[in-house]
Amino acid sequence: MADKGLVFNIQKFSIHDGPGIRSVVFLKGCPLACFWCSNPESQCGKPEQMWDNNREQITTVGEYMTIDEVMEEVMKDLPYYEESGGGVTLSGGEILFQPVFATKLAQELQRNNIHTVCETSGFAHPKIFEEFIRHIDMVYFDVKHHDSEAHYEGTNVKLEVIVENLKIALKVHPNVTVRVPIIPGFNDTLEDAHKFAELFADIGVKKVELLPFHQFGENKYKYLDREYKLNDIPQLHKEDLVEHEAIINNRGVEVYIH
Repeated sequence: MADKGLVFNIQKFSIHDGPGIRSVVFLKGCPLACFWCSNPESQCGKPEQMWDNNREQITTVGEYMTIDEVMEEVMKDLPYYEESGGGVTLSGGEILFQPVFATKLAQELQRNNIHTVCETSGFAHPKIFEEFIRHIDMVYFDVKHHDSEAHYEGTNVKLEVIVENLKIALKVHPNVTVRVPIIPGFNDTLEDAHKFAELFADIGVKKVELLPFHQFGENKYKYLDREYKLNDIPQLHKEDLVEHEAIINNRGVEVYIH
């Protein structure tokens, strides 16, 4: 289905995925397998079955849509984008798990003068990644660990191509924010903060958002009949990351706690 993309949600009136009021298009499929993922239904690259919130009825997650079908849906909220300075955010899964569809969708949004944000793990072929982000107005780029082996243990992919693509993003794109999810037992120590700070300073990252661990996706694992490895792990809060923020900020990187 090269002419269609697998979409698992189009979320309206989002205010946390870029400026203004936005529609977030979630593409299904991801090469990473982060054990804390808050959207586990996004990982599989095919439609799959999932219980509803009451575990009473099974629904299918994932619908194949054309570019025109996605555009028809997101353009319904054009007045809200124009009034608020918002637009459309492309998210996942990993948007570049479906590189042809994602790039064509970004191009179509660009042709319609829709402000477009992407949220990406950065795990893609560098040529594909560079071509894609040239059609994006704002890039949120996840970096989940500073060490490649640890990154592999937590996500099932190594770090090298992600760092390569981050360097590309910083070179060719004027608006890149790195996002770091802080996960207990994985990357949450102050030593980790120093290592992140060193990495970001070395490659020229200017802006970072720290994302405290939360349990918003916990029940989804039950609805998918999957194991969740972080049951009963306390959530983190902004105040838990103040020292992390200071450590990274001290290397000349602008830091926010989301």
